[in-house]
Amino acid sequence: MRIMQFFNLEFTEEQIRQAAAAGRLLSMEIELSRRCNFRCSYCYVPHESELRNELRREEIEDVILQAKALGARKIILLGGEPSIYPELEGIIGFLSGQGLETEMFTNGSGVDDRLAALLARHRVRVVLKMNSRDAGIQDRLAGLPGAAKIIDKALAALKNAGYPAEECFLAVSTIICRQNIAELPALWRWLRGQGIEPYFEIITPQANALVNSWLEADRTEVRDLFFQLSDIDRQEYGRSWDPQPPLVGNRCMRHQVSCLVTATGEVMPCVGVTIGLGSIRRQPLADILQTSEVIANLKNFRQTIKGQCRDCDKAEICYGCRGAAYQLTGDYLAADPTCWRNGGSSQS
Repeated sequence: MRIMQFFNLEFTEEQIRQAAAAGRLLSMEIELSRRCNFRCSYCYVPHESELRNELRREEIEDVILQAKALGARKIILLGGEPSIYPELEGIIGFLSGQGLETEMFTNGSGVDDRLAALLARHRVRVVLKMNSRDAGIQDRLAGLPGAAKIIDKALAALKNAGYPAEECFLAVSTIICRQNIAELPALWRWLRGQGIEPYFEIITPQANALVNSWLEADRTEVRDLFFQLSDIDRQEYGRSWDPQPPLVGNRCMRHQVSCLVTATGEVMPCVGVTIGLGSIRRQPLADILQTSEVIANLKNFRQTIKGQCRDCDKAEICYGCRGAAYQLTGDYLAADPTCWRNGGSSQS
């Protein structure tokens, strides 16, 4: 049975269809804390002075159990920066004990040899954030001098622990911007050559990314990059996929089987669709998801999606970036304004 290239989930199309129809989860994203030592130019995380009333560890574990009861098999740890979260090791042990697959997005700050070995022991899927192999560009995008060295040290520690391997999945998360777009084909090949999965994506235009307009890449250049990377994968690595935004070689329809719980307990569709659906401190997760009109509309996207996304020839398998639609238009069901297919391009 075929596995879908779907967000960063590893489920069959039939599993996804059945879970969506039954109102069940297959995955959940959770912010352990929004505290972070990087100040990335495209990030949505607020300044540390604004952070308060974050979830306690027991609350995090409780909502994980709620997600598991709803069918979730995979928990994705977000931040802030999870690797500097004081309770990280306990959370990973808890997830492992529950038989849940774990994936962690990290800038590498806390990933030393000891933590890398623990991650490998629990088979945690690691997604390391790296936007450029040019230290100057990487540091500028991360908003921290020395960020490139931190990432390099984390990568070395992960390799020492056995990443990447069949049971130690390693990916690199990269945003596409004006500063790095020229080097991305080389970065793609570099990652493929090491067995590291590239997670390249268009920036969601929110928070810092809206302020820092210097990040914005030309839409035509972005489209051409997708097609170039598709050609590279097909010709050099035997991988075939259709270029479509916002994820290179992948598609984001996470709202079918996933949701986000923020560091303060708010449930949202994802980090881009920042619509609060309810708080796990006041309602069970199941009640929040089952009574949400937003979730229902996203699950029934073929009937609810609007504009050019509704009429697109890929509408059965793609609905663009709902986060971009929401952040730029205020309507999470609007056509994705960042998709080149909505800009009159003739290439398809």
